[in-house]
Amino acid sequence: MLKTLRSWGKMACGVFTRRNRDDMIIGEVLITRNVVSRKELDTALDVQRDKLFQRGVAVPLGKVIVELGYATEDDIVQAVNEHYRIHVTSLSDNIRGLIRRIGDSLNEEVPAPRVPIWLQLSITMIVVMLLTVGLLSYVILERQKEKLYNHAVKLGMVSLGYFGSNAKIPLLEDNILSLNALIKNAEGVDGHLYALIVDNNEVIKAHTDSSQIGKTMVRYPPTGAVESRGEVTYFTHDGGGVGPVLNMSVPIIFKEKRLGEVHVGLSIDFIDQLFLDERSFLVISTMIICFIGLVVAVLFGRRFSKPISGLVLATQEFAKGNYSHRVDSRRNDELGRLATAFNRMGKELFKQSMMRESFGKYVGSDVLELILRNPETTWLKGRKNQATVLFADIRGFTAYTETRPPEVLVEELNQYFEIATTIILKHGGYVDKFIGDAVLAVFGVPVNYENHMERCIRAAVEMQKAFKQAGESGRNPLLGRVGISIKSGVVVAGSIGSQAKMEYTVIGDTVNVAAYINALAEGGEIVVGSSVMERHGDMLEVESLVPQKIKGRSGLVEVYRVTGLREYGK
Repeated sequence: MLKTLRSWGKMACGVFTRRNRDDMIIGEVLITRNVVSRKELDTALDVQRDKLFQRGVAVPLGKVIVELGYATEDDIVQAVNEHYRIHVTSLSDNIRGLIRRIGDSLNEEVPAPRVPIWLQLSITMIVVMLLTVGLLSYVILERQKEKLYNHAVKLGMVSLGYFGSNAKIPLLEDNILSLNALIKNAEGVDGHLYALIVDNNEVIKAHTDSSQIGKTMVRYPPTGAVESRGEVTYFTHDGGGVGPVLNMSVPIIFKEKRLGEVHVGLSIDFIDQLFLDERSFLVISTMIICFIGLVVAVLFGRRFSKPISGLVLATQEFAKGNYSHRVDSRRNDELGRLATAFNRMGKELFKQSMMRESFGKYVGSDVLELILRNPETTWLKGRKNQATVLFADIRGFTAYTETRPPEVLVEELNQYFEIATTIILKHGGYVDKFIGDAVLAVFGVPVNYENHMERCIRAAVEMQKAFKQAGESGRNPLLGRVGISIKSGVVVAGSIGSQAKMEYTVIGDTVNVAAYINALAEGGEIVVGSSVMERHGDMLEVESLVPQKIKGRSGLVEVYRVTGLREYGK
Protein backbone atom coordinates (compact mmCIF):
# COMPACT_ATOMS: atom_id res chain seq x y z
CA MET A 1 0.00 0.00 0.00
CA LEU A 2 2.82 2.38 0.91
CA LYS A 3 4.56 1.60 -2.37
CA THR A 4 1.35 2.37 -4.27
CA LEU A 5 0.98 5.72 -2.49
CA ARG A 6 4.56 6.63 -3.31
CA SER A 7 4.06 5.73 -6.97
CA TRP A 8 0.87 7.81 -7.09
CA GLY A 9 2.70 10.71 -5.45
CA LYS A 10 5.51 10.57 -8.02
CA MET A 11 2.99 10.40 -10.85
CA ALA A 12 1.03 13.35 -9.44
CA CYS A 13 4.21 15.39 -9.04
CA GLY A 14 5.22 14.55 -12.59
CA VAL A 15 1.83 15.66 -13.93
CA PHE A 16 1.96 18.82 -11.89
CA THR A 17 5.48 19.59 -13.08
CA ARG A 18 4.47 19.35 -16.72
CA ARG A 19 1.32 21.38 -16.22
CA ASN A 20 3.14 23.89 -14.08
CA ARG A 21 5.66 24.50 -16.86
CA ASP A 22 2.86 25.19 -19.35
CA ASP A 23 0.93 27.30 -16.85
CA MET A 24 4.06 29.33 -16.08
CA ILE A 25 4.32 30.25 -19.77
CA ILE A 26 0.65 31.25 -19.92
CA GLY A 27 1.18 33.13 -16.67
CA GLU A 28 4.01 35.10 -18.26
CA VAL A 29 1.58 36.10 -21.03
CA LEU A 30 -0.89 37.37 -18.42
CA ILE A 31 1.89 39.32 -16.67
CA THR A 32 3.10 40.84 -19.96
CA ARG A 33 -0.42 42.04 -20.74
CA ASN A 34 -0.90 43.41 -17.19
CA VAL A 35 -3.72 41.00 -16.40
CA VAL A 36 -2.06 39.82 -13.17
CA SER A 37 1.07 40.75 -11.23
CA ARG A 38 4.04 38.52 -10.53
CA LYS A 39 2.99 38.10 -6.90
CA GLU A 40 -0.57 37.19 -7.89
CA LEU A 41 0.71 34.61 -10.37
CA ASP A 42 2.93 32.97 -7.73
CA THR A 43 0.00 32.84 -5.31
CA ALA A 44 -2.28 31.33 -7.98
CA LEU A 45 0.32 28.65 -8.80
CA ASP A 46 0.59 27.74 -5.11
CA VAL A 47 -3.18 27.46 -4.82
CA GLN A 48 -3.29 25.37 -7.99
CA ARG A 49 -0.68 23.00 -6.53
CA ASP A 50 -2.63 22.67 -3.27
CA LYS A 51 -5.83 21.87 -5.18
CA LEU A 52 -3.96 19.20 -7.13
CA PHE A 53 -2.76 17.48 -3.97
CA GLN A 54 -6.16 17.78 -2.29
CA ARG A 55 -8.39 16.69 -5.18
CA GLY A 56 -5.97 14.68 -7.31
CA VAL A 57 -7.14 16.68 -10.35
CA ALA A 58 -5.30 19.64 -11.87
CA VAL A 59 -7.35 22.85 -12.06
CA PRO A 60 -6.59 25.22 -14.97
CA LEU A 61 -4.55 28.23 -13.90
CA GLY A 62 -7.08 30.65 -15.42
CA LYS A 63 -9.91 29.33 -13.28
CA VAL A 64 -7.76 29.62 -10.16
CA ILE A 65 -6.96 33.25 -10.99
CA VAL A 66 -10.68 33.98 -11.49
CA GLU A 67 -11.60 32.26 -8.20
CA LEU A 68 -9.01 34.37 -6.36
CA GLY A 69 -10.50 37.51 -7.89
CA TYR A 70 -7.25 38.63 -9.54
CA ALA A 71 -8.84 38.92 -13.01
CA THR A 72 -12.05 38.20 -14.86
CA GLU A 73 -12.52 35.31 -17.25
CA ASP A 74 -13.04 37.74 -20.15
CA ASP A 75 -9.69 39.45 -19.46
CA ILE A 76 -7.81 36.14 -19.42
CA VAL A 77 -9.54 34.85 -22.56
CA GLN A 78 -8.85 38.11 -24.40
CA ALA A 79 -5.15 38.06 -23.42
CA VAL A 80 -4.72 34.45 -24.59
CA ASN A 81 -6.58 35.10 -27.85
CA GLU A 82 -4.51 38.18 -28.67
CA HIS A 83 -1.16 36.60 -27.80
CA TYR A 84 -1.63 33.23 -29.53
CA ARG A 85 -3.99 34.49 -32.24
CA ILE A 86 -6.62 31.87 -31.46
CA HIS A 87 -10.34 32.12 -30.72
CA VAL A 88 -11.64 30.78 -27.43
CA THR A 89 -14.74 31.96 -25.61
CA SER A 90 -14.20 30.56 -22.12
CA LEU A 91 -11.62 28.90 -19.90
CA SER A 92 -13.43 25.59 -20.43
CA ASP A 93 -12.19 25.48 -24.04
CA ASN A 94 -9.22 23.36 -24.98
CA ILE A 95 -6.78 26.26 -25.09
CA ARG A 96 -3.65 24.13 -25.33
CA GLY A 97 -5.15 21.99 -28.08
CA LEU A 98 -6.00 25.05 -30.16
CA ILE A 99 -2.51 26.47 -29.67
CA ARG A 100 -0.88 23.21 -30.79
CA ARG A 101 -3.27 22.98 -33.74
CA ILE A 102 -2.00 26.25 -35.17
CA GLY A 103 1.56 25.12 -34.59
CA ASP A 104 2.45 27.42 -31.71
CA SER A 105 4.22 25.56 -28.90
CA LEU A 106 3.97 26.59 -25.26
CA ASN A 107 7.67 25.83 -24.83
CA GLU A 108 8.88 29.10 -26.27
CA GLU A 109 12.64 29.56 -26.29
CA VAL A 110 14.77 32.65 -26.67
CA PRO A 111 16.72 32.31 -29.94
CA ALA A 112 20.47 32.03 -29.59
CA PRO A 113 22.66 34.83 -30.97
CA ARG A 114 23.07 34.36 -34.72
CA VAL A 115 26.55 34.01 -36.22
CA PRO A 116 26.51 34.31 -40.04
CA ILE A 117 27.56 31.19 -41.91
CA TRP A 118 30.05 33.13 -44.01
CA LEU A 119 31.79 34.30 -40.83
CA GLN A 120 31.84 30.78 -39.38
CA LEU A 121 33.25 29.41 -42.63
CA SER A 122 35.84 32.19 -42.85
CA ILE A 123 37.03 31.70 -39.28
CA THR A 124 37.20 27.93 -39.77
CA MET A 125 39.26 28.25 -42.95
CA ILE A 126 41.59 30.81 -41.36
CA VAL A 127 42.17 28.61 -38.30
CA VAL A 128 42.84 25.58 -40.50
CA MET A 129 45.26 27.55 -42.70
CA LEU A 130 47.07 29.06 -39.72
CA LEU A 131 47.50 25.67 -38.09
CA THR A 132 48.59 24.07 -41.34
CA VAL A 133 50.98 26.82 -42.42
CA GLY A 134 52.28 27.26 -38.87
CA LEU A 135 53.02 23.56 -38.48
CA LEU A 136 54.64 23.36 -41.89
CA SER A 137 56.65 26.51 -41.21
CA TYR A 138 57.94 25.10 -37.93
CA VAL A 139 58.99 21.83 -39.56
CA ILE A 140 60.50 23.61 -42.56
CA LEU A 141 62.38 26.12 -40.42
CA GLU A 142 63.83 23.44 -38.19
CA ARG A 143 64.96 21.46 -41.20
CA GLN A 144 66.25 24.64 -42.84
CA LYS A 145 68.23 25.55 -39.72
CA GLU A 146 69.82 22.12 -39.71
CA LYS A 147 70.59 22.40 -43.41
CA LEU A 148 72.17 25.81 -42.95
CA TYR A 149 74.38 24.46 -40.17
CA ASN A 150 75.43 21.49 -42.29
CA HIS A 151 76.00 23.86 -45.19
CA ALA A 152 78.31 25.96 -43.00
CA VAL A 153 80.20 22.83 -41.94
CA LYS A 154 80.61 21.79 -45.58
CA LEU A 155 81.78 25.31 -46.46
CA GLY A 156 84.35 25.13 -43.69
CA MET A 157 85.45 21.70 -44.87
CA VAL A 158 85.93 23.07 -48.38
CA SER A 159 88.03 25.91 -47.00
CA LEU A 160 90.05 23.48 -44.87
CA GLY A 161 90.62 21.22 -47.86
CA TYR A 162 91.73 24.13 -50.00
CA PHE A 163 94.14 25.54 -47.38
CA GLY A 164 95.44 22.11 -46.38
CA SER A 165 96.20 21.08 -49.95
CA ASN A 166 97.96 24.32 -50.86
CA ALA A 167 99.87 24.76 -47.57
CA LYS A 168 101.89 21.51 -47.67
CA ILE A 169 104.88 22.68 -49.69
CA PRO A 170 105.10 26.23 -48.20
CA LEU A 171 104.82 24.77 -44.69
CA LEU A 172 107.49 22.19 -45.47
CA GLU A 173 109.75 24.96 -46.83
CA ASP A 174 108.71 27.28 -43.96
CA ASN A 175 107.65 29.87 -46.55
CA ILE A 176 105.80 32.31 -44.33
CA LEU A 177 104.93 34.70 -47.19
CA SER A 178 103.29 32.01 -49.30
CA LEU A 179 101.33 30.68 -46.32
CA ASN A 180 99.97 34.11 -45.42
CA ALA A 181 99.15 34.88 -49.05
CA LEU A 182 97.13 31.66 -49.04
CA ILE A 183 95.36 32.50 -45.79
CA LYS A 184 94.42 35.96 -47.08
CA ASN A 185 91.96 34.26 -49.48
CA ALA A 186 89.71 33.40 -46.50
CA GLU A 187 88.92 37.06 -45.84
CA GLY A 188 86.60 37.25 -48.87
CA VAL A 189 84.48 34.23 -47.96
CA ASP A 190 81.12 34.96 -46.21
CA GLY A 191 80.96 33.88 -42.61
CA HIS A 192 84.72 33.29 -42.17
CA LEU A 193 86.03 35.11 -39.08
CA TYR A 194 89.56 33.78 -39.11
CA ALA A 195 91.88 31.21 -40.66
CA LEU A 196 95.35 30.14 -39.44
CA ILE A 197 98.08 27.57 -40.01
CA VAL A 198 100.23 26.19 -37.21
CA ASP A 199 103.15 23.78 -37.27
CA ASN A 200 103.61 20.77 -35.09
CA ASN A 201 104.95 23.01 -32.31
CA GLU A 202 101.67 25.02 -32.21
CA VAL A 203 103.51 28.06 -33.64
CA ILE A 204 101.33 30.21 -35.87
CA LYS A 205 102.85 30.36 -39.33
CA ALA A 206 100.01 32.19 -41.06
CA HIS A 207 96.95 34.07 -39.75
CA THR A 208 94.34 36.40 -41.13
CA ASP A 209 95.44 38.65 -38.25
CA SER A 210 99.08 39.32 -39.11
CA SER A 211 99.85 40.33 -35.47
CA GLN A 212 99.41 36.69 -34.43
CA ILE A 213 102.14 35.35 -36.75
CA GLY A 214 105.01 33.73 -34.80
CA LYS A 215 103.00 33.37 -31.60
CA THR A 216 102.08 30.13 -29.93
CA MET A 217 98.46 29.18 -30.60
CA VAL A 218 96.11 29.26 -27.63
CA ARG A 219 93.47 26.59 -27.99
CA TYR A 220 89.87 27.83 -27.67
CA PRO A 221 87.87 26.09 -24.94
CA PRO A 222 84.84 24.39 -26.53
CA THR A 223 81.35 25.41 -25.30
CA GLY A 224 79.73 22.32 -26.75
CA ALA A 225 80.51 18.81 -27.85
CA VAL A 226 83.56 18.23 -30.04
CA GLU A 227 82.52 16.47 -33.24
CA SER A 228 84.43 15.08 -36.20
CA ARG A 229 83.86 14.10 -39.82
CA GLY A 230 86.76 12.08 -41.09
CA GLU A 231 89.93 14.04 -40.29
CA VAL A 232 87.99 17.27 -39.70
CA THR A 233 87.28 18.23 -36.09
CA TYR A 234 84.90 21.00 -35.15
CA PHE A 235 83.30 22.56 -32.06
CA THR A 236 81.83 25.87 -30.99
CA HIS A 237 83.46 28.37 -28.69
CA ASP A 238 82.86 31.87 -27.42
CA GLY A 239 84.24 34.42 -29.86
CA GLY A 240 83.94 37.36 -27.49
CA GLY A 241 82.44 40.37 -29.25
CA VAL A 242 81.64 38.42 -32.42
CA GLY A 243 79.43 35.88 -30.68
CA PRO A 244 79.67 32.09 -30.87
CA VAL A 245 82.16 30.70 -33.38
CA LEU A 246 82.41 27.32 -35.09
CA ASN A 247 86.07 26.29 -35.04
CA MET A 248 87.06 23.68 -37.60
CA SER A 249 90.49 22.11 -38.01
CA VAL A 250 92.24 19.48 -40.12
CA PRO A 251 95.83 18.22 -39.99
CA ILE A 252 98.23 18.94 -42.87
CA ILE A 253 99.70 15.61 -44.03
CA PHE A 254 102.49 15.23 -46.55
CA LYS A 255 103.59 11.70 -47.42
CA GLU A 256 102.06 10.37 -44.24
CA LYS A 257 103.96 12.90 -42.21
CA ARG A 258 102.07 15.45 -40.10
CA LEU A 259 103.34 18.97 -40.80
CA GLY A 260 100.79 21.00 -38.79
CA GLU A 261 97.13 22.05 -38.75
CA VAL A 262 94.78 24.42 -40.50
CA HIS A 263 92.07 26.16 -38.41
CA VAL A 264 89.03 28.02 -39.74
CA GLY A 265 86.53 30.00 -37.64
CA LEU A 266 82.98 30.40 -38.96
CA SER A 267 80.43 32.85 -37.50
CA ILE A 268 77.40 31.17 -35.88
CA ASP A 269 75.64 34.54 -36.03
CA PHE A 270 76.03 34.41 -39.78
CA ILE A 271 74.28 31.07 -39.83
CA ASP A 272 71.55 32.41 -37.50
CA GLN A 273 71.10 35.45 -39.73
CA LEU A 274 70.56 33.18 -42.71
CA PHE A 275 68.00 31.31 -40.61
CA LEU A 276 66.26 34.55 -39.61
CA ASP A 277 66.11 35.61 -43.24
CA GLU A 278 64.48 32.31 -44.15
CA ARG A 279 62.05 32.61 -41.26
CA SER A 280 61.08 36.17 -42.25
CA PHE A 281 60.42 34.95 -45.77
CA LEU A 282 58.20 32.14 -44.47
CA VAL A 283 56.32 34.50 -42.11
CA ILE A 284 55.64 36.96 -44.91
CA SER A 285 54.58 34.11 -47.18
CA THR A 286 52.26 32.79 -44.43
CA MET A 287 50.64 36.20 -44.00
CA ILE A 288 50.11 36.53 -47.74
CA ILE A 289 48.60 33.03 -47.91
CA CYS A 290 46.32 33.76 -44.93
CA PHE A 291 45.18 37.03 -46.47
CA ILE A 292 44.40 35.33 -49.77
CA GLY A 293 42.70 32.51 -47.85
CA LEU A 294 40.63 35.04 -45.88
CA VAL A 295 39.48 36.74 -49.05
CA VAL A 296 38.63 33.38 -50.63
CA ALA A 297 36.87 32.20 -47.45
CA VAL A 298 34.77 35.37 -47.25
CA LEU A 299 33.86 35.17 -50.93
CA PHE A 300 32.91 31.50 -50.74
CA GLY A 301 31.21 32.00 -47.39
CA ARG A 302 29.12 34.83 -48.79
CA ARG A 303 28.37 32.76 -51.86
CA PHE A 304 26.90 29.98 -49.72
CA SER A 305 25.40 32.06 -46.92
CA LYS A 306 23.60 34.56 -49.16
CA PRO A 307 21.16 32.00 -50.63
CA ILE A 308 20.63 30.48 -47.16
CA SER A 309 19.82 33.95 -45.81
CA GLY A 310 17.38 34.30 -48.69
CA LEU A 311 15.73 31.03 -47.68
CA VAL A 312 15.48 32.20 -44.06
CA LEU A 313 13.88 35.45 -45.23
CA ALA A 314 11.47 33.49 -47.40
CA THR A 315 10.49 31.35 -44.41
CA GLN A 316 9.83 34.47 -42.35
CA GLU A 317 7.74 35.97 -45.15
CA PHE A 318 5.75 32.74 -45.50
CA ALA A 319 5.13 32.78 -41.75
CA LYS A 320 3.71 36.30 -42.12
CA GLY A 321 1.41 35.11 -44.89
CA ASN A 322 3.37 36.72 -47.76
CA TYR A 323 3.30 33.70 -50.07
CA SER A 324 4.14 35.81 -53.13
CA HIS A 325 7.74 36.20 -51.92
CA ARG A 326 10.23 34.47 -54.22
CA VAL A 327 13.81 33.22 -53.77
CA ASP A 328 16.52 33.64 -56.41
CA SER A 329 16.91 30.15 -57.90
CA ARG A 330 19.45 30.83 -60.67
CA ARG A 331 22.18 28.71 -59.06
CA ASN A 332 22.92 25.34 -60.66
CA ASP A 333 23.59 23.45 -57.44
CA GLU A 334 21.73 21.99 -54.45
CA LEU A 335 20.97 25.45 -53.07
CA GLY A 336 19.43 26.43 -56.38
CA ARG A 337 17.23 23.34 -56.31
CA LEU A 338 16.24 24.13 -52.72
CA ALA A 339 15.32 27.68 -53.72
CA THR A 340 13.19 26.31 -56.56
CA ALA A 341 11.46 23.98 -54.10
CA PHE A 342 10.81 26.94 -51.78
CA ASN A 343 9.23 28.91 -54.63
CA ARG A 344 6.98 25.97 -55.48
CA MET A 345 6.03 25.66 -51.83
CA GLY A 346 5.15 29.38 -51.78
CA LYS A 347 2.86 28.90 -54.76
CA GLU A 348 1.11 25.96 -53.11
CA LEU A 349 0.73 27.86 -49.84
CA PHE A 350 -0.69 30.80 -51.77
CA LYS A 351 -3.22 28.50 -53.40
CA GLN A 352 -4.21 27.04 -50.04
CA SER A 353 -4.44 30.52 -48.55
CA MET A 354 -6.70 31.67 -51.35
CA MET A 355 -8.79 28.55 -50.92
CA ARG A 356 -9.11 29.19 -47.19
CA GLU A 357 -10.09 32.81 -47.73
CA SER A 358 -12.43 32.23 -50.66
CA PHE A 359 -13.77 28.71 -50.18
CA GLY A 360 -13.98 29.22 -46.41
CA LYS A 361 -16.52 31.98 -46.90
CA TYR A 362 -18.85 29.44 -48.50
CA VAL A 363 -18.43 26.39 -46.27
CA GLY A 364 -17.32 28.05 -43.00
CA SER A 365 -13.90 28.06 -41.38
CA ASP A 366 -14.59 25.04 -39.14
CA VAL A 367 -15.74 22.85 -42.02
CA LEU A 368 -12.87 24.04 -44.17
CA GLU A 369 -10.39 23.15 -41.43
CA LEU A 370 -11.83 19.64 -41.19
CA ILE A 371 -11.73 19.21 -44.97
CA LEU A 372 -8.07 20.29 -45.18
CA ARG A 373 -7.01 18.14 -42.25
CA ASN A 374 -8.95 15.02 -43.30
CA PRO A 375 -9.59 15.22 -47.04
CA GLU A 376 -9.74 11.44 -47.49
CA THR A 377 -12.02 10.55 -44.58
CA THR A 378 -15.76 10.04 -44.68
CA TRP A 379 -16.55 12.36 -41.79
CA LEU A 380 -18.82 14.47 -44.07
CA LYS A 381 -21.28 11.61 -44.40
CA GLY A 382 -24.52 12.01 -42.51
CA ARG A 383 -24.30 11.42 -38.78
CA LYS A 384 -26.65 11.98 -35.88
CA ASN A 385 -25.41 14.48 -33.34
CA GLN A 386 -26.74 16.34 -30.34
CA ALA A 387 -26.74 20.03 -31.33
CA THR A 388 -28.51 23.32 -30.76
CA VAL A 389 -30.05 25.15 -33.71
CA LEU A 390 -30.45 28.93 -33.89
CA PHE A 391 -32.82 30.47 -36.41
CA ALA A 392 -32.91 34.26 -36.96
CA ASP A 393 -35.42 35.91 -39.27
CA ILE A 394 -36.55 39.48 -40.01
CA ARG A 395 -40.22 40.25 -39.36
CA GLY A 396 -42.09 41.85 -42.26
CA PHE A 397 -39.13 41.66 -44.59
CA THR A 398 -41.15 41.06 -47.78
CA ALA A 399 -43.21 44.22 -47.35
CA TYR A 400 -40.11 46.15 -46.30
CA THR A 401 -38.31 45.30 -49.56
CA GLU A 402 -41.01 47.05 -51.60
CA THR A 403 -40.15 50.43 -50.06
CA ARG A 404 -36.34 50.33 -50.21
CA PRO A 405 -33.94 50.72 -53.14
CA PRO A 406 -32.08 47.44 -53.92
CA GLU A 407 -28.61 48.83 -53.19
CA VAL A 408 -29.74 50.18 -49.79
CA LEU A 409 -31.50 46.91 -49.00
CA VAL A 410 -28.37 44.89 -49.77
CA GLU A 411 -26.25 47.17 -47.58
CA GLU A 412 -28.68 46.80 -44.66
CA LEU A 413 -28.84 43.02 -45.07
CA ASN A 414 -25.04 42.79 -45.14
CA GLN A 415 -24.82 44.72 -41.87
CA TYR A 416 -27.37 42.36 -40.33
CA PHE A 417 -25.52 39.27 -41.58
CA GLU A 418 -22.15 40.70 -40.46
CA ILE A 419 -23.32 41.21 -36.87
CA ALA A 420 -25.01 37.80 -36.73
CA THR A 421 -22.08 35.92 -38.24
CA THR A 422 -19.45 37.60 -36.06
CA ILE A 423 -21.29 36.78 -32.83
CA ILE A 424 -22.12 33.21 -33.87
CA LEU A 425 -18.49 32.47 -34.71
CA LYS A 426 -17.34 34.18 -31.52
CA HIS A 427 -19.32 31.68 -29.45
CA GLY A 428 -18.16 28.66 -31.45
CA GLY A 429 -21.18 28.26 -33.68
CA TYR A 430 -21.33 27.31 -37.34
CA VAL A 431 -23.27 29.46 -39.84
CA ASP A 432 -25.07 26.81 -41.86
CA LYS A 433 -26.67 29.05 -44.47
CA PHE A 434 -28.44 32.30 -45.30
CA ILE A 435 -32.02 31.71 -46.45
CA GLY A 436 -33.10 35.01 -47.91
CA ASP A 437 -33.27 37.23 -44.84
CA ALA A 438 -32.90 34.33 -42.39
CA VAL A 439 -29.78 32.93 -40.74
CA LEU A 440 -29.51 29.26 -39.80
CA ALA A 441 -26.72 28.51 -37.32
CA VAL A 442 -25.88 25.38 -35.38
CA PHE A 443 -23.82 24.83 -32.22
CA GLY A 444 -22.22 21.44 -31.50
CA VAL A 445 -21.42 20.48 -35.09
CA PRO A 446 -19.12 20.17 -36.92
CA VAL A 447 -16.98 21.07 -33.88
CA ASN A 448 -18.35 19.33 -30.83
CA TYR A 449 -18.70 21.43 -27.68
CA GLU A 450 -20.27 19.92 -24.58
CA ASN A 451 -21.78 23.29 -23.63
CA HIS A 452 -23.19 23.96 -27.12
CA MET A 453 -26.61 24.85 -25.72
CA GLU A 454 -25.22 27.51 -23.37
CA ARG A 455 -23.08 28.92 -26.17
CA CYS A 456 -26.15 29.24 -28.40
CA ILE A 457 -28.15 31.03 -25.69
CA ARG A 458 -25.38 33.52 -25.01
CA ALA A 459 -24.92 34.13 -28.73
CA ALA A 460 -28.64 34.84 -29.21
CA VAL A 461 -28.76 37.28 -26.27
CA GLU A 462 -25.63 39.09 -27.48
CA MET A 463 -27.01 39.28 -31.03
CA GLN A 464 -30.22 40.99 -29.91
CA LYS A 465 -28.20 43.46 -27.83
CA ALA A 466 -25.92 44.18 -30.79
CA PHE A 467 -28.92 44.59 -33.14
CA LYS A 468 -30.53 47.01 -30.70
CA GLN A 469 -27.38 49.14 -30.28
CA ALA A 470 -26.64 49.23 -34.02
CA GLY A 471 -30.25 50.04 -34.88
CA GLU A 472 -30.62 52.96 -32.43
CA SER A 473 -29.32 55.37 -35.06
CA GLY A 474 -32.32 54.57 -37.25
CA ARG A 475 -30.18 54.01 -40.32
CA ASN A 476 -31.00 50.30 -40.50
CA PRO A 477 -34.59 49.54 -39.39
CA LEU A 478 -34.09 45.84 -40.18
CA LEU A 479 -31.96 45.33 -37.04
CA GLY A 480 -34.93 45.99 -34.77
CA ARG A 481 -37.10 43.42 -36.52
CA VAL A 482 -35.01 40.28 -35.97
CA GLY A 483 -36.70 37.40 -34.16
CA ILE A 484 -34.55 34.49 -32.91
CA SER A 485 -35.57 30.95 -32.05
CA ILE A 486 -33.53 28.19 -30.37
CA LYS A 487 -34.15 24.44 -30.32
CA SER A 488 -31.81 21.72 -29.08
CA GLY A 489 -31.95 18.05 -29.96
CA VAL A 490 -30.76 15.43 -32.42
CA VAL A 491 -29.81 16.60 -35.91
CA VAL A 492 -28.39 14.84 -38.94
CA ALA A 493 -25.22 16.65 -39.99
CA GLY A 494 -23.27 15.95 -43.14
CA SER A 495 -22.55 16.76 -46.74
CA ILE A 496 -25.64 16.94 -48.93
CA GLY A 497 -25.81 17.52 -52.66
CA SER A 498 -24.30 16.11 -55.84
CA GLN A 499 -20.84 15.55 -57.25
CA ALA A 500 -21.01 18.99 -58.83
CA LYS A 501 -22.21 20.89 -55.74
CA MET A 502 -21.97 19.80 -52.13
CA GLU A 503 -23.10 21.57 -48.98
CA TYR A 504 -22.44 20.77 -45.35
CA THR A 505 -25.69 21.30 -43.50
CA VAL A 506 -27.97 20.01 -40.75
CA ILE A 507 -31.44 18.56 -41.22
CA GLY A 508 -34.04 16.88 -39.05
CA ASP A 509 -36.94 17.52 -36.73
CA THR A 510 -34.91 19.86 -34.50
CA VAL A 511 -34.20 22.17 -37.45
CA ASN A 512 -37.84 22.11 -38.55
CA VAL A 513 -39.12 22.98 -35.08
CA ALA A 514 -36.58 25.83 -34.73
CA ALA A 515 -37.77 27.28 -38.04
CA TYR A 516 -41.46 26.86 -37.11
CA ILE A 517 -41.33 28.45 -33.67
CA ASN A 518 -39.31 31.36 -35.05
CA ALA A 519 -42.60 32.89 -36.24
CA LEU A 520 -43.54 33.32 -32.55
CA ALA A 521 -40.56 35.65 -31.93
CA GLU A 522 -41.29 39.28 -32.57
CA GLY A 523 -38.58 41.78 -33.45
CA GLY A 524 -35.93 41.83 -30.70
CA GLU A 525 -37.31 38.66 -29.03
CA ILE A 526 -35.93 35.16 -28.43
CA VAL A 527 -38.05 32.02 -28.13
CA VAL A 528 -36.73 28.62 -27.01
CA GLY A 529 -38.00 25.07 -26.98
CA SER A 530 -38.64 22.87 -23.96
CA SER A 531 -35.29 21.06 -24.29
CA VAL A 532 -33.49 24.36 -23.66
CA MET A 533 -35.61 25.09 -20.61
CA GLU A 534 -35.02 21.63 -19.17
CA ARG A 535 -31.26 22.03 -19.38
CA HIS A 536 -30.70 25.74 -18.72
CA GLY A 537 -33.92 27.01 -17.23
CA ASP A 538 -31.99 28.18 -14.16
CA MET A 539 -30.11 30.79 -16.19
CA LEU A 540 -33.12 32.11 -18.15
CA GLU A 541 -36.00 34.38 -17.25
CA VAL A 542 -38.92 33.29 -19.46
CA GLU A 543 -42.63 33.39 -19.94
CA SER A 544 -44.60 30.46 -21.33
CA LEU A 545 -46.33 30.74 -24.68
CA VAL A 546 -49.24 28.73 -26.00
CA PRO A 547 -48.09 25.19 -26.89
CA GLN A 548 -47.89 24.78 -30.64
CA LYS A 549 -49.13 22.07 -32.94
CA ILE A 550 -46.54 21.36 -35.64
CA LYS A 551 -47.41 19.51 -38.81
CA GLY A 552 -45.97 16.03 -38.89
CA ARG A 553 -45.53 15.78 -35.11
CA SER A 554 -47.84 14.21 -32.60
CA GLY A 555 -48.62 16.26 -29.54
CA LEU A 556 -47.91 19.89 -28.80
CA VAL A 557 -44.55 21.66 -28.65
CA GLU A 558 -43.93 23.81 -25.60
CA VAL A 559 -42.41 27.22 -26.36
CA TYR A 560 -41.00 29.93 -24.07
CA ARG A 561 -40.15 33.57 -24.67
CA VAL A 562 -36.87 34.70 -23.07
CA THR A 563 -37.21 37.91 -21.13
CA GLY A 564 -33.68 38.00 -19.73
CA LEU A 565 -30.74 36.17 -18.19
CA ARG A 566 -30.33 35.70 -14.47
CA GLU A 567 -27.53 37.64 -12.74
CA TYR A 568 -24.92 34.87 -12.69
CA GLY A 569 -25.70 33.94 -16.25
CA LYS A 570 -24.83 37.33 -17.66
